[in-house]
Amino acid sequence: MKMQTVDATPVVLDEQTDLVIEGITGNTILKYFQTLNAGDFSATAALFAVDGALNPPFESPVVGHDAIATYLQQEATGMQLLPKEGTAQKTEDGDTQIQVKGKVKTPLFSVNVGWIFLLNAQQEIAAATIKLLASPQELLSLRR
Repeated sequence: MKMQTVDATPVVLDEQTDLVIEGITGNTILKYFQTLNAGDFSATAALFAVDGALNPPFESPVVGHDAIATYLQQEATGMQLLPKEGTAQKTEDGDTQIQVKGKVKTPLFSVNVGWIFLLNAQQEIAAATIKLLASPQELLSLRR
């Protein structure tokens, strides 16, 4: 799959916190992090294509708006996503692959995370994959 770099102007997520995703532009990714941090999971799910998939770590893909909203309500409540930097590239198919690195904070722990988004030509999220960027020892310390 051949890719080319796309515009990389930083996006400011929240003027109050001056959170910026260096190297990333685009309203879809901006809205993904804003709506998740606001706990508006229906709005987050609406950013996905009708058959879009959320691929959480260690779990099966969650497909479709209703399933994604329900999953996020159950699993993401109380999380704060802190994206820091990323890259965006066009694929040969005309889609855009976006990779973002940052942290996720919960009331119990904080962990480094990577997000990989695939946006279709309509700028809908066709797939979002979340990867924990932690050592095995860090992951074991997260067990309850």
